[in-house]
Amino acid sequence: MKILVCIAQAPDTTAKIAFTDNNTKFNEQGVTYIINPYDEWYALVRALELKEAGAASEVHLVTVGNAGAEAVMRKALALGGDQAFRINTDSTDTYLVAAQIAEFAKDKGYELILCGKESIDYNNASIGATIAGVLDYNFVGFATSLNIEGGAANVKREIEGGEETATATLPLVVSCQKGMAEARIPNMRGIMAARTKPLTVVEPAAINALTEIASYEMPPAKTGVKMFTIDQMDELVQALHTQAKVI
Repeated sequence: MKILVCIAQAPDTTAKIAFTDNNTKFNEQGVTYIINPYDEWYALVRALELKEAGAASEVHLVTVGNAGAEAVMRKALALGGDQAFRINTDSTDTYLVAAQIAEFAKDKGYELILCGKESIDYNNASIGATIAGVLDYNFVGFATSLNIEGGAANVKREIEGGEETATATLPLVVSCQKGMAEARIPNMRGIMAARTKPLTVVEPAAINALTEIASYEMPPAKTGVKMFTIDQMDELVQALHTQAKVI
């Protein structure tokens, strides 16, 4: 079985966020990019575990992005991926990204496609479902556990008030979240090996985006905390009525 893991790059969580061109573009100046944590810690690591257990023969990686995404793909290879592919286009449109991955994957024989539940920058949480829809594959979202037995997948995911267990036939797309696997750190051997592993650039298919960014807006600045003493209950009640905001 071959597994395809979808990798997205995302700004480091410590990056200072700013916008340019009248708040229509993200300012990448000085921003360090990392592998989207849900893709790295859960989707990729679980794929590697399945390979190590003998359930998979190869783990391939795919991203949609420009040449700047190759650094994070090398890190993903250092963790243990066998081959990486970069689809040479860049977009914030969920459908375009998912459809490009689906177009790439459709004739490659992947029985299992894994991705993180969402990216930490746009938080759309829809890439996995869209890939499955375009390919007409089965889909399980927000999974916390995945095992392959007898050509089928046993998947667990959290639901309101409990946990759901499902059995799905392959081919299958699964979006992964916390609980799926434990994060790994690339070792020196993996880092050295990643330098020679193939990273192939694939030209994009002719697919049109369905959405575009109109503008970005920073959240309002946090206001200070107003303190009340125990003998100011009347003032507290008055403030709750006139100043407090329901979130």
